[in-house]
Amino acid sequence: MTSAPGPRPSAARHRPWPWCRQCTGIALDLGSARTRAWMSGRRSILDVPTVTVPGDSATHPVQRGTIVDTPGTARMLNRLLGHRLPRSGRPLLILTTPVLGGITYRAEARTAVEVLRPRTVLTVPTARAVAVAADSDPTRPLLVLDIGAHLTEVTLLADGAVTDARHTALGTSDLGTGDLGTGDLEGRTPAARLTDAVDAMVTAMLDQDRTSQTLDALQRGVLLAGGGALRPDIADHLSRRLRAPVRSVPAPHTAAVRGAARLLQAAHAHPSATGIPDMAHPH
Repeated sequence: MTSAPGPRPSAARHRPWPWCRQCTGIALDLGSARTRAWMSGRRSILDVPTVTVPGDSATHPVQRGTIVDTPGTARMLNRLLGHRLPRSGRPLLILTTPVLGGITYRAEARTAVEVLRPRTVLTVPTARAVAVAADSDPTRPLLVLDIGAHLTEVTLLADGAVTDARHTALGTSDLGTGDLGTGDLEGRTPAARLTDAVDAMVTAMLDQDRTSQTLDALQRGVLLAGGGALRPDIADHLSRRLRAPVRSVPAPHTAAVRGAARLLQAAHAHPSATGIPDMAHPH
């Protein structure tokens, strides 16, 4: 498990989004198992496996929240979106990123998306995008739990900014197909191992928090997103283990890209009123 520095007071500093009312916009969520994209002017979300090419020769360019094959990621994005872009003009692209992905992830992601000829690339933490999709109150502390195929993140948001985050390289791909999976040699099921990991991360956040933000957020309830939110056994186990409500965001597997799309639409509609938090980095 990896942790971010302990909570610190968050400043509500914002910068205006680069804006062009007529420009194409792309919201993109690069997952280890699925890549999801939304383009302005479309009603549906493009949802495809994260593979370099379809078929038996496919490889996975994103693994456990890390881009391991940047050229392969670029080829995948070109296949998915290249032919959908207008011949003239360059899109504004907002990309969700793992909260603890760091500079390396953002650099590799930006290199990969250059194949789409973006005018500007903005990154936003996945947890922030999920909170936007859930219409969460940004003025109150919020714990976001994102259980993906190969990565699980717990993030504390306060005033819309990330103040603490943890992750573990476990996800739904490790759980098997049954409700509880198959027990290991110690008798612990995959679901129990994931629950143990989440409990340990939340406990560490509580222990290191010199404020009441983590406790306040936990008492309000954990917001659950990602493919793991589609498994009722996971939410039930987590609620009992954390002794707190656990609620799933609607359509949890697409919450991140939908949140990014809403931020993109807000930027186009109200450029003077829409800001990006300090955790988002313009290209």
